[in-house]
Amino acid sequence: MGAYQQAAAQIVEAIGGKENIVAATHCVTRLRFALKEEGKVNKEALERIDVVKGSFSANGQFQVVIGQGLVDKVYDDLIELTGIGRATKQEIKDAAEAKLNPLQRAIKTLADIFIPILPAIVTAGLLMGINNVLTGPGIFYEGKSFVEVHKEWADLANMINLIANTAFVFLPGLIGWSAVTKFGGSPLLGIVLGLMLVHPDLLNAWGWGAAKEKGEIPVWNLFGFEVQKVGYQGQVLPVLVASYVLAKLELFLRKRIPDAFQLLLVAPLALLITGFLAFIAIGPITFAIGNAITHLFVTIFDTVPALGGLLYGALYAPLVVTGMHHTFLPVDLQLIANTGGTFLWPILVMSNIAQGSAALAMMFVAKEEKLRGLSFTSAVSAYLGITEPAMFGVNLRFRFPFIAAMTGAAIAGMFITLNKVIAPSIGVGGLPGFLSIVPQKWTPFFIGMAIAIAVPFALTFVFGKVRKAARS
Repeated sequence: MGAYQQAAAQIVEAIGGKENIVAATHCVTRLRFALKEEGKVNKEALERIDVVKGSFSANGQFQVVIGQGLVDKVYDDLIELTGIGRATKQEIKDAAEAKLNPLQRAIKTLADIFIPILPAIVTAGLLMGINNVLTGPGIFYEGKSFVEVHKEWADLANMINLIANTAFVFLPGLIGWSAVTKFGGSPLLGIVLGLMLVHPDLLNAWGWGAAKEKGEIPVWNLFGFEVQKVGYQGQVLPVLVASYVLAKLELFLRKRIPDAFQLLLVAPLALLITGFLAFIAIGPITFAIGNAITHLFVTIFDTVPALGGLLYGALYAPLVVTGMHHTFLPVDLQLIANTGGTFLWPILVMSNIAQGSAALAMMFVAKEEKLRGLSFTSAVSAYLGITEPAMFGVNLRFRFPFIAAMTGAAIAGMFITLNKVIAPSIGVGGLPGFLSIVPQKWTPFFIGMAIAIAVPFALTFVFGKVRKAARS
């Protein structure tokens, strides 16, 4: 009998019994369930179990936070106890996805495409942050950058910048790989498609505006029909749509071409047809849509910056709860590509820090030792950019810390937006986030961070103490 069988039995009972479980698997820290009815879950009973550090529902999956090194032991006993088969993460995703509505499926699709490439983007952002420190004027010396004073460091900074920029310059290649894989096509063809859209023979997308003003945009002449010979560096929508077309076209051809001819015909035809469509129609149309989206957000935040920062700061955490925050990563990347920086991502940092601060305050309010420990560890995690333990394990559980965090994030978001804080890259969405901010805006960003730390902590602490006093 397993050492954690009692905990496994309590978890099964709290989530509605084994008859409520469609499938179960686990990741590094969490049990993941596809349930028949999430309404049968007794969250209060679940979170009273010693090994459980929190629980939440996301993308049709019900997830129970156990902790690294312990989750696999509880999972083994749970499988033995219930007699259900072991499931893979993909099987759980498939079972959960069947219950989602069209909007939820679209959001989940975006998440499944962008989450695998996020480590590369965040790494690039951190390295660009190091380059910003070395090349930003006024950080170490009055009116001059570090490399201007110490010229021997210039080439090192240039090399760091090249390494950092790679993920952004070839972003369509990363998206192409991930998107075509998600849509059921060959990953290698996705990479080729993405790299094709940023081929060096094409006019660089970042030079498109200047070339248009001068009337110097190069074109292909296809039997009298002119097609702009333009690349899509940093762009998101062109490669997303082209990847969908490529994957579906490949699957269509594979079903209809005999096995003996597939190697010769499927990939060349799929890539050639998608390539023509990408440059003739998909690219120009989605490029215009991307510019329109960028213009919309820029107009809102230019016209009413206080309201834009306030609302996005307040609503980002609820977006995380619903999973809709994944829809804003493409917007961030589009803003960076079109305007040189995003004003949305710095607000994300404020929201993450605020959630951590509210959880930290709960450590001083809570009496229960388990909750105090969870509050501290989840606060540290949120300060480093991972907010789920703080949000689902502590703040949402007691509600008032979550509202306090939203309040602090809203005020901080409004402040940094009014001060036009932007990030030319995406990095770690926590305390190290300053590395991704343009150095000239570090001061207002640090003030925003101080607001995101102090306001949620103070509100949570005071309300927690008042609430305890009222109950005593």
